[in-house]
Order: sequence, then C-alpha cells, then structure tokens
Amino acid sequence: MQQARVHGQAPTASWSDVHVIELEIREIVKYLRDGDRVLDVGCANGYSTVQFASRRKIYIRGVDYIPEMIVNAQQRLEGLKGKLLGDVEFAVGDIRQLAEPAAAYDKVVVIRVLINLADWETQKQALQTCGRMLKPGGLLLLSEATLQGWQRLNSFRREWGLPDIPMPPFNLYLDQEKVTAAAAPEMELLEIVNFASSYFVGTRVLKPLLDQALGGRVNVADPNMEWNRWCAALPPCGDYGTQKLFIFRRRWS
Repeated sequence: MQQARVHGQAPTASWSDVHVIELEIREIVKYLRDGDRVLDVGCANGYSTVQFASRRKIYIRGVDYIPEMIVNAQQRLEGLKGKLLGDVEFAVGDIRQLAEPAAAYDKVVVIRVLINLADWETQKQALQTCGRMLKPGGLLLLSEATLQGWQRLNSFRREWGLPDIPMPPFNLYLDQEKVTAAAAPEMELLEIVNFASSYFVGTRVLKPLLDQALGGRVNVADPNMEWNRWCAALPPCGDYGTQKLFIFRRRWS
C-alpha cells in the first residue's frame, strides 16, 4: 500500500532499478505473440503490463493483490486510450488464491512476485497455481531473483575485495533446482535466461571498484547514472545476474 502511494505510476513501484525492468520487459516481449491471451500476475501499477500491450497485439489481464496498485494501473490505462496495440484490463487478485479460470491463457507472466512470499511452500503453491492457468503448450514467463545468481555475483565481488550484497530481509530468493522440480509435474523448463548478467557485473562489481579507485565520489547504488544506462546496453554475458527469466512450458498431458 505504501509503495503504491509513494511511487504512483512510476516504474519504481516494483523496483528502483529501472534499467533491469526495461531489460526484463525487452526479454519477455520476445515470447509474446500477436493474438495471445496473457495473464500478468503481480502487475503492481501496470507499468510492464502496458509495455507488453504497446509492443504486441495481445489481450492481457493484470492482477495485483494491493487495490491501490490497481487504481494506479487503471489511471495509467485511462491515459493510454487508443495508443496500445493490445487490449488491457486490470483487477485485484492474489497469486496465492487466483480466481482465474484454469487453462485459459497462452502466456502467464510473473515478475518478482514469488520472492516476496513468506516461505518455500507458499512459493511452490503459487508457482503451480500459475502453471494451471496455462493452456497446454502455453508458457510461464517467470522473472525472479535466484539464489544461484546472487551467490555467483557475490563470489565475483569477493574475488575483488568487495563485501557480499545481502539478500533483502523481505525477499526469499528462489533456488533454481527446487523451482524446476516443483514445476516438473505440469511444466517443463525450456530455458533460464541470464538477461541481466552483464548489467549486474557492470553495476555491482565494476562500478564500486571504479568508485573505490576514485576515492568514493559517487553513490554506487544510484541506478539513474549514465554508467547504469550504458551497462544496460551491453549484450548479456555470463551467469552473474541475480534476476533471471525462467521459461516453462505447460505439458500437453
């Protein structure tokens, strides 16, 4: 509720690092096709939702459990009438108890939602619920922070004398192997895309090292610097991004 009030319609309502959000949108759009029915679970204020609808002729339904976020999303949509390729609607909905029809969507998008759930059992239940919303052959596009990416990034930092980046106390990063196993009865993993690896190396390793060499002249946590924008333009390389995109396909039987 506080996030909705503070950030309004800004993309920072879901995360302060807007460059990763843009990288994420660009990657997810690759898997959307004109004519798709898409469910965006945990859509926050609808920033990413309308970005998808601006680039593909889709029907997309965004749901979020915070009513104030949906109010902001509706206001965003009102200001975009006639400017989108796709059709968009928003509603209040909780990933833990989705009131959506089963097997109704070609694609389900989940962005940084599971990591905000309290424990693995709740995360697993939410993952499997999202899978059941898919038609057979449909794709679950799951963009979440992973333990493996976080650990590898911190290993890189330790090699250069930098302290570990802590996991935020309100997050529970996903174990890639556990997620894949939990999804396996109904979904097969096609790929895990390290779309933000180069960006994380540039902003979480190189940037603080340069700042140290210059005597601590910049705020290394500021995502709005030109350095961050430049790093976001780099092609992805390696597996050092904490944020990754899981591509799951609903089994046909």
